[in-house]
Amino acid sequence: MSTAEILPKDRTRVRYRALGAKELQRAREALASEGRLDLFATELGYETEEEAFRAVGEALGLRFIDLSQVEVDRDLLQEFPSRVIHRHHVFPIRQERGNLVVATSNPFDLAAIDAVTAATGRSVTPVVVMPDELDKLIKSHLGVGAETVDDLLAQSEEQSGEGVEILDEVDFDGSEDAEQAQQASVVRLVNEILCEAIEARASDIHLEAQPSGMKIRYRIDGVLQKQPTPPAINRFQAAIVSRLKIMAKMNIAEKRKPQDGRIKLKVKGREIDLRISIIPMINGEGVVMRILDKDAMSFSLRDLGLEADYYERFRELIDRPHGIILVTGPTGSGKTTTLYSCLLEIHDEETKIITTEDPIEYQLEGINQIQVNPKVGVTFASSLRAILRHDPDVILVGEIRDLETAINAIQASLTGHLVFSTLHTNDAATAFIRMIDMGVEPFLVSSTVEGVMAQRLVRTLCRECRQAYMPSAEELPEDFLIDEFIASGRPLYRAAGCRHCRETGYRGRVGIFELLVPDENIRHLASEGKSSTVIQQAAIANGMRTLRQDGWLKVLRGQSTIEEVLRVTKAD
Repeated sequence: MSTAEILPKDRTRVRYRALGAKELQRAREALASEGRLDLFATELGYETEEEAFRAVGEALGLRFIDLSQVEVDRDLLQEFPSRVIHRHHVFPIRQERGNLVVATSNPFDLAAIDAVTAATGRSVTPVVVMPDELDKLIKSHLGVGAETVDDLLAQSEEQSGEGVEILDEVDFDGSEDAEQAQQASVVRLVNEILCEAIEARASDIHLEAQPSGMKIRYRIDGVLQKQPTPPAINRFQAAIVSRLKIMAKMNIAEKRKPQDGRIKLKVKGREIDLRISIIPMINGEGVVMRILDKDAMSFSLRDLGLEADYYERFRELIDRPHGIILVTGPTGSGKTTTLYSCLLEIHDEETKIITTEDPIEYQLEGINQIQVNPKVGVTFASSLRAILRHDPDVILVGEIRDLETAINAIQASLTGHLVFSTLHTNDAATAFIRMIDMGVEPFLVSSTVEGVMAQRLVRTLCRECRQAYMPSAEELPEDFLIDEFIASGRPLYRAAGCRHCRETGYRGRVGIFELLVPDENIRHLASEGKSSTVIQQAAIANGMRTLRQDGWLKVLRGQSTIEEVLRVTKAD
């Protein structure tokens, strides 16, 4: 046991005043009723709840340990019964001088210690930990929904006989109590999967049917991360999918065709929308859910990550009375967030804004939004024609996909409207060529496009664990801003990994941008149908930073890493 595990990092010699019997009794009651000591800490004048836990541990002759500094003995964990962990909220740390060191956030719970002793047949040394840290440790090692799966297994054993495997399908007995218990546990399991994803800031949930069983992955900060799950969850895969179908008002009996739906949830007072897609696959039905959490989004231009010079130029751009402004990039590069931020930035009582989107991801106050529905003839092109009869000042077209939409957008800009839209291009210069390739006359493109902003999202370093280093010349890419790096005299940072960032080294994302505002030369090049390479070179000569160069500024500032910028710009 290291000193860092027992005592505060900045107070390694502090000892807390002894707690009297009455104070210990109050601590016992607080833990029994609330599972926390925050109010108790305030009453006794401790600065933090952790100090109260340390004081209680010291009064009881028990060590306090910081779980973030502890390595779990995985072999020991595999032998330890998971039901004891869940029922008594304890966790085995390691073996020490023949005893089993077990973490608990309630050192007064002697029944829990007795349960561990009975289950393992070994002497137990309890250590005191923070309840939040213990919760994180249990989830990270046993997986999402592990406790509920244990409950489901217990129900199954009670109904079918422990250790008996049913090989043939049997009819569920349909009794009201059994059906209610089965439904309640599956509902709880699905809710845990959803809540864990939301808490982890995931944008998507993937439930995948594999030959080895069910795999759960969350897309966090743009990268898929496999989630630990109890092996027994495979037995309830069909029930989980059926529950999601019910929530999304899908046909629960349809297992041969793809289905799409929406789910509206309220989680801890926050309203959250889920877009769900279910597709039959060879090993079962695959599920993907997109999480739309408006409360977690920031639709502010200043929060996008624009450098000061780009912010000023882009802000001037979106104030123009007419023309087309394009935001480009692949799916998941933050285009919708940028466009919504633009609309909210210029919205006021004197401006009529109408959008046509597929789908409408977030409902914006004061903005008139139209949902594209090709089944009934509502396309981007047709809705754009209708919008022009509603006297708008500003129009947002979710995407320019075809010639008809492009022509209608150009017509709208030529009749005095400001039009925002998106294109799927890798850089800003290619936007001109993409519209020309659709069939738009080059002179129309060059005369109506007021600006193009290409963008990507790079993960930002976790501030809790990032590590400073001075790179060697070999570690710096050829196009890195070496002169600026040397002049700064500051180190770069690399990703490390801790519990705060789920061991990835990154937490959150920020945009990198390439802003092309055409001057007369660039408009001339576009009108002549010159290549995107020629247009990009002219833009760079005119002061444009490329996506990668903008990314290097984030690296120099300690926001991201060289590896991350290279990852998201490798196709450029």
